Amino acid sequence: MKTSQSIAPRTPSTTAGHAPTAQCSEPPGEGCDLVTVPARQGLEAVDILRRGAGDAVGPVLHDDGGDTLGFVVPSGTAAAWDVPGSTCTETDGRGMSLDLNPEPPVEGSDWLLPPGEADLATDPAALRAALGEAARLIEAADNCQ
Repeated sequence: MKTSQSIAPRTPSTTAGHAPTAQCSEPPGEGCDLVTVPARQGLEAVDILRRGAGDAVGPVLHDDGGDTLGFVVPSGTAAAWDVPGSTCTETDGRGMSLDLNPEPPVEGSDWLLPPGEADLATDPAALRAALGEAARLIEAADNCQ
């Protein structure tokens, strides 16, 4: 399992160039990736994505401790993911099954947006933009004292 984690800002063009692909419109089979973010930023991003034009958000996991959210994204996203404060894990299908009524694929987690109630995968470019906007909103809220 490969993981791409970014802790320093890099050139934003690597995932910004991702356009919706067949992988976003067809069920992710054995190769979807998972972008994990802190829960506060992830919840903001879910709201931003759901308010946007169209249904841009796919299935989303949350851990039982409430610390993180995981966005299901198309296979191949991990190779170019470089969003600071997030991690993208290439699952190669291990433990990730997106049947219409699946059990959460990770013990100690549950679906915030289960498969069947959301798009099949979140578009990486839309997620990148939503996470950036969420980070700015959180920073602004934290600075208003």
